[in-house]
Amino acid sequence: MSGDRRPSEAYFPSESAEYGRGLSYFDAIYGFAATLLIANVDPVPADSWRDLPALVESGALDQLLGFFLSFAVIALFWRVSVRCLRATTGLDAPTTVVSLVATALIVVIPFTTQGISDPSTSALSLPTAVYAVNIALASIAHSAVFFTAARRGLLREPLDARGLRAALADAAVTPAVFVASIPIAYAAGPAMAQLTWLSLVVLLPLVGRWSQRR
Repeated sequence: MSGDRRPSEAYFPSESAEYGRGLSYFDAIYGFAATLLIANVDPVPADSWRDLPALVESGALDQLLGFFLSFAVIALFWRVSVRCLRATTGLDAPTTVVSLVATALIVVIPFTTQGISDPSTSALSLPTAVYAVNIALASIAHSAVFFTAARRGLLREPLDARGLRAALADAAVTPAVFVASIPIAYAAGPAMAQLTWLSLVVLLPLVGRWSQRR
């Protein structure tokens, strides 16, 4: 056993059946959370199907936009989780606990999505702020899985201090952008705050390439 892991602690190597069941459980949570998103899309009244303006006025397109936004977010978090767990030699108790916290925050996303996609609440600042907090915490928790595994000596390719600092800088981008959007939501409105989230399309590749060079 390496890192801070003690021989008496539960440890499931990646070749074990217990490890496979753990990954299947986490995968199922992401899939369930993504499926729950459709509950935020209300049935469209029959009259709203007569033409596109009526359909837009019903608010269905706004709800669908929220669905696809959060579906993409959950899919990206699932991809991060898969990449992180593939980089480990197995799971121990602390890494499993942190992974459970991360997936619990994923399950909350359908709830916070309702606030930003419902036409009756989407113009309010609080729903956008709550959604931003949810995504920021989920991002931090997913990064914590990686750093917990590193601290416990579970990485297949251990990182030195310089590599860990680069990984930390990479992991800080997403929560920083979402946290920064909270005051923007109150100062300039939720639409402007949500536009700041698009900066991740540029920032993540830039910081990612920098961290890989490090």
